[in-house]
Amino acid sequence: MKKLLIGIITYLVFLLLYFIQADFFSWFTIAKVSPNLFVMLILFLGLFASGPFAMIMGLITGLSLDLIIGKTIGVCAIMLCLVGIIAGYIDKNFSKNSKLTILIMVAVVTFIYEVGLYLFNVIIFEMPIELKPFFKILIIEIIYNSIITIIFYKLITKVGYKIESYFKQKNILTRYF
Repeated sequence: MKKLLIGIITYLVFLLLYFIQADFFSWFTIAKVSPNLFVMLILFLGLFASGPFAMIMGLITGLSLDLIIGKTIGVCAIMLCLVGIIAGYIDKNFSKNSKLTILIMVAVVTFIYEVGLYLFNVIIFEMPIELKPFFKILIIEIIYNSIITIIFYKLITKVGYKIESYFKQKNILTRYF
């Protein structure tokens, strides 16, 4: 029941992040590039909750994004679902206690998401490949996401460990002889 409640709260946080990104970050852009808060949300869900939960929330939030602003339905959903899978893998194999590790995770996942989204758009819409503007936008977005992660690191980890206590309960079974 608590996991369902966390899922509902997570979706409400997604809606809040959507309005923050659409309104606030449309004013505060770096070279007309805004951060991708949704990638960071799904990454942190995968790191602190679980990979399957992040994958499901990535699919739901991605479909919502596709319905709201997407040109095609399913592209953002597939990519955010992939972010959830990667975050679950990262959680099992790397430590999330270091700020540097988290920054590298944010940079790598942002890179994978944006390259995948770009490739989907090139294939689906038969767009010409323009690497110079794409990489300029990609580098700025990675830096922007990293700056936001540094600013909100304490809040993210505090909330993350609270969520982790619900999803990753350590059951200690005592054995009596």
